[in-house]
Amino acid sequence: MYLGIDLGTSEVKLVLLATSGSIVAQAGVKLGISRPHPGWSEQAPADWWAATQAAVVQLRQQAPQAWAAVRAIGLSGQMHGAVLLDAHGEVLRPAILWNDVRSAQQCESLTRALPTLPQIAGNLAMPGFTAPKLAWVREHEPAVFERVAKVLLPKDYLRFRMTGAYVSEMSDAAGTLWLDVAQRAWSEELLAVTGLDRSHMPELVEGSAVSARLSPEVAWAWGLPPSTIVAGGGGDNAASAVGIGAVNPGDGFLSLGTSGVLFVVNDRFRPNPASAVHAFCHALPGRWHQMAVMLSAASCLQWVTQLTGAGSEAALLARTETLTDAERQAAPIFLPYLSGERTPHNDAKARGMFFGMNHDTDARALAHAVLEGVAFGLRDGLDALRAAGTDVGPLALVGGGARSALWAQLLADVLGVEVRTLDGGEAGGALGAARLAWLADGGDEREVCRPPALRERFLLDPARAPALFARHQRFRGLYAATRELFAN
Repeated sequence: MYLGIDLGTSEVKLVLLATSGSIVAQAGVKLGISRPHPGWSEQAPADWWAATQAAVVQLRQQAPQAWAAVRAIGLSGQMHGAVLLDAHGEVLRPAILWNDVRSAQQCESLTRALPTLPQIAGNLAMPGFTAPKLAWVREHEPAVFERVAKVLLPKDYLRFRMTGAYVSEMSDAAGTLWLDVAQRAWSEELLAVTGLDRSHMPELVEGSAVSARLSPEVAWAWGLPPSTIVAGGGGDNAASAVGIGAVNPGDGFLSLGTSGVLFVVNDRFRPNPASAVHAFCHALPGRWHQMAVMLSAASCLQWVTQLTGAGSEAALLARTETLTDAERQAAPIFLPYLSGERTPHNDAKARGMFFGMNHDTDARALAHAVLEGVAFGLRDGLDALRAAGTDVGPLALVGGGARSALWAQLLADVLGVEVRTLDGGEAGGALGAARLAWLADGGDEREVCRPPALRERFLLDPARAPALFARHQRFRGLYAATRELFAN
């Protein structure tokens, strides 16, 4: 058995994977987010560790025999978060998360200080990345910055707690703005511009390599042998790609988690930062990938569910399915920028809105507008990928949003491409993490990274295309007309 641990923004999820390729058990523990100021997003690393420990207890109770057969562990997690540790490995402040936009000014300063930054890092300086967060801490919390001995990414903090080792891997490190993405190595030049050097960074391994072994204390507490290896793992999107078999050039997927991602595998480093497209290392050696990223996706559905008091997302979606074509056409336009936006706008100050409500607007119409607005945002990302010279074929749908056939069909209609759901696709990064553990234990990539079984295909409905095209144009016009209103 192989254990995959995925540290998401809203949940720590664990899966046990058998060598047959099937998931035999899974468990999860929810996480909360602290937003002490507008645009801020933080979590306590201690809460991640406590949630992981609790999920381990769940999984051991659920499948004791399978648990006892675990040979290796893989890690996946939310990217870009800044975990600051002192010389004793103690956390100095709450982790600043990927969807925190406080460091927009620092992004401008870093780019002025090092104009070649986008070419080395393969990405524009955006508030989501890790380096601007450290620049913000350096400016606003200098006493904390002076004590920083190590900077870890979220999943790598779990590795530190599990093994005592400071290690990261290429796919997650590529999202820091400190990695020379073409060379797959830390860049002294990028580190220096934020007042850091290689001593502040963890060691780097490939995602399918052995990074460390469980510490005796954790091994005893978890009922596993101290020889249990921990693979390098991957950032959540790269790990999700491994989980659904997107490991060869041209393979792609669409992720509907807290954020939304369009992901395409490349055989070489292909940066195009001008389009706000991300170019990162894949979690497997010798491969890279491009991503178009929107900051709020399934989190928008969670938000509108709470807003309308619908009880659950599933209940609200069921009600939304009763809308007629005319009611869908009359629904408001929704801008899904609840946390700002990355691709294609790179606009930390963008905010969400409903436009065009009337007395007949109900919870169903708001929910439909949210599903559609997220789909339109992903279409903008697809257009940015195409502008960067990358096209996509059929897209596998992964993440929590993969549970909704209604949303999957809407995505196929808006994107104009086939959307596929796969068995286990909702497991996301946890499945990929388990597969990376299997690879680190000597598994063959052709066997380990087989695509899961096809569950359902969603094809473009040509009859819906004209109406959706018109609404998408209104969506784009709404952002263009209002962006300056949020600029100050």
